[in-house]
Amino acid sequence: MTPAILAQNLSKQYQLGQLHREDLFAQVVLQWLRKSPSQGAQKKEESVWAVRDISMRVDEGEVVGIIGRNGAGKSTLLKILSRITYPTSGTLDIRGRVAALLEVGTGFHGELTGRENIFLNGSILGMKQKEVATKLDAIVEFAGVEKFIDTPVKRYSSGMFLRLGFAVAAHLEPHVLIVDEVLAVGDVGFQKKCLNVMSELRSGGRTVLFVSHNMSAVENLCSRVLWIDNGQVRQDGPSKQVIESYMSTFAQTSQVGVDLHGVTNRRGNGDVRFTRAEFLSPEGVPLRIVRSGDPVTLRLSYRAEKAIPAPAFEASITTDSGTLITKFSTLVDYEISSLPVGEGFIDLHLPCFAFQPGRYFLSLSLQTSGPIYYDALDYCLQFEVETSNYYQTGKGISSDFGIVFLPCRWNLRPCSSLGTASSLNGQRNGLYDVR
Repeated sequence: MTPAILAQNLSKQYQLGQLHREDLFAQVVLQWLRKSPSQGAQKKEESVWAVRDISMRVDEGEVVGIIGRNGAGKSTLLKILSRITYPTSGTLDIRGRVAALLEVGTGFHGELTGRENIFLNGSILGMKQKEVATKLDAIVEFAGVEKFIDTPVKRYSSGMFLRLGFAVAAHLEPHVLIVDEVLAVGDVGFQKKCLNVMSELRSGGRTVLFVSHNMSAVENLCSRVLWIDNGQVRQDGPSKQVIESYMSTFAQTSQVGVDLHGVTNRRGNGDVRFTRAEFLSPEGVPLRIVRSGDPVTLRLSYRAEKAIPAPAFEASITTDSGTLITKFSTLVDYEISSLPVGEGFIDLHLPCFAFQPGRYFLSLSLQTSGPIYYDALDYCLQFEVETSNYYQTGKGISSDFGIVFLPCRWNLRPCSSLGTASSLNGQRNGLYDVR
């Protein structure tokens, strides 16, 4: 097959503290203001390799996932592939038009309207005005910004920016579409629409590079995955195989409690940090194991450096392949007016831990509207769920019955041919009640 992307030994080195050509003007000014008079030639320059000797080939019509921890070099690689920045060394050959959605508002001019920005992006991609005009209605409808299409985009919310940006990138028929984790800020309905569009692009022979922390979406959409670690390709292969290897690195042994003070792989501004996560019994005693069907309490300890208005705690549980099983959020049923300065904890009480035996991961986040993230940790706790005698029959709950089990009651009322209830095995009124 013809390669759409062919990269050989791509590397990108940054000098710490220096300005770069791709820096925004605001970033340049802010960095200049922060620079103290004492900083100068006396300070020894330090460098870091964000990407180091990455070689890859992506064929036309291939959908490739790119996964890795925060700071692994994924975003830098995408900026090189989308030609936002240039590599320090190595060669890159891309066939056809490239559309990239790396950050909210990428490629938009704030003073221009949504309509004007659509035509501007089309022009950047080398399309004629008539070509863009034929796609205009579809783009506006997909983004859901009909009422604001002639409003300057500087007045758009982040969600509107995101929807319009993806609609433009996907509908202007790029040969290569590059999508970063920016999709994570959209709602569930919008994410589904985006995944459907990328699936259609794959069917139409377009090439897609997809970066996400949602391992389930990556495995479903991509036949192949690149795992980037410390600026290099650690593994390249079939999605399921690479994802399983990646997930296995988040925790070496199963635990039911973890100290989070020293965790560096986290996002957020740090005004509040999670300090510990642990499973407890309903009486508050730390558990040694978590069993299917048992009542448990998940305790999340934190330290707040400043008072936080209207915070929202969230805890997500995924399988070892990254499939989201459930998310608990105080946004749904527990309003917190404010969080005072200092240490504390919040308890999540689960009267029945309805998970099948197996290995799971816990991810945490603490945020407020905007959203503004104070702390977010992906897969910070790996734990095993053990079988139990929940039904008091001696038969443990089995993972053969799916991902989760639902506590239930069975009622049997056998009837005779005359339509009257009969009794079986001495059960009163023929009623069998199984807990």
